[in-house]
Amino acid sequence: MARKAEVTRKTGETDITVEINLDGTGKADINTGIGFFDHMLSAFAKHGFFDLSVRAVGDIHVDGHHTVEDTGIVLGQAISKALGDKKGIKRYGNFLLPMDDSLVLAAIDLCGRPYFEMDAEFKSPMVGEFDTQLVREFFYAVSYGAMMNLHLRVVTGLNDHHKIEAMFKSFSKALDEAMSFDERITGVLSTKGSL
Repeated sequence: MARKAEVTRKTGETDITVEINLDGTGKADINTGIGFFDHMLSAFAKHGFFDLSVRAVGDIHVDGHHTVEDTGIVLGQAISKALGDKKGIKRYGNFLLPMDDSLVLAAIDLCGRPYFEMDAEFKSPMVGEFDTQLVREFFYAVSYGAMMNLHLRVVTGLNDHHKIEAMFKSFSKALDEAMSFDERITGVLSTKGSL
């Protein structure tokens, strides 16, 4: 059975619905009102083979902060919901992704305990209409929404667009690995017996 979920979050600042099929083909239908962010979420879906729909209405007349952060929260919750009991999955995933001048490492543990670490610097305050400070806010929100341990490191990179895109793509590839099944695993991969 396909691992699917739909999550909606509505506040005084945003109204966001995310639908995800973790066992999809990479189809994306994204509308957040922030063009570069839409592009990043589409890349995440494509390279992780996730079918992803995101509908976000937020107070972008103020700035993109609430929309990006809350989308991260909802996406993380949808990933967690779609994963279900996590029986049979590898749990761990990592990927070292090159993109032109950029090289980015992503490592994930779907352990049920949130933690986020990021090592990346950006020279430009904006890429398109996307505030580069929001990269950290987004991935932090995803990691805590999904209850995952997530580490992201830009190893090398010059162009901020490339660095950010490589982060989204490496994250998707690491997640694809961590959620994949291994027939040797019975139950969950933990000495505790639960994740």
